[in-house]
Amino acid sequence: MEKFLTDLFKGQSYEEKNFFLISGPCVVESEELLMEVADKVYSICKNLGIPYIFKASYRKANRTSGSSFSGLGDDLALGMINHVKKKFSLPATTDIHAKDEAVLAAQHVDILQIPAFLCRQTDLLEAAAKTGQIVNVKKGQFVSGDAMKFAVDKIRKAGNDKIILTERGTTFGYQDLVVDYRNIPVMQSHGVPVVMDCTHSLQQPNQAAGVTGGNPQMIETIAKAAIATGANGLFIETHPNPAVAKSDGANMLKLDLLAPLLEKLIKIKKAIS
Repeated sequence: MEKFLTDLFKGQSYEEKNFFLISGPCVVESEELLMEVADKVYSICKNLGIPYIFKASYRKANRTSGSSFSGLGDDLALGMINHVKKKFSLPATTDIHAKDEAVLAAQHVDILQIPAFLCRQTDLLEAAAKTGQIVNVKKGQFVSGDAMKFAVDKIRKAGNDKIILTERGTTFGYQDLVVDYRNIPVMQSHGVPVVMDCTHSLQQPNQAAGVTGGNPQMIETIAKAAIATGANGLFIETHPNPAVAKSDGANMLKLDLLAPLLEKLIKIKKAIS
């Protein structure tokens, strides 16, 4: 495991170091796409000194419409993620949706991500914890940062102290989200590193067309505010051409915009350190 991940769970302060980045396409569309994105983001992060965790969902279980793309097949997609992990010597993460997925996914990735809608599912949290891998729980759009202490407690009681929490916005009406940056220090008070999901927090869900909308022009604003308020890491989904992406294209950052954004964020991090 990358040293920066080990340090996160040794009780060491991460505040004086650079933020880390969780990034990749929303879902596994092809191995060619995964390799293209991983290669570009790996190079950017290496040049900027940003620790990098590769992310892609092997299956999308929470689509708005039943006709939306959900995946290429579990074993095939997980194998592709594992190939990226080994080729670039990167830690990797993917999300799981049911307790029986935990052991399978844990064989391929270092971090099991719990989707926001499922952050209160006790059996899922416990199953993820028992794999021994890092567990990253996304804060539900309906949950306060303070209430996320219960998810943390469930994982710890299952014998795992390697926990990350991710802020991804709060429901605002039926078709929008807002970000309450107070949740970053509040969730850090639970004794865990906190990540800001800069792309999903800009979703515009429950659209009549059955496809979630988004507001990607605000990704930079969300990311800047997150670094300024002390987030330990950022989650930014990216794609060479979001317009043709098979999932969450309305929210992802175009790949060639990532480097200039990260350069700005490093300046903010240095200013507040």
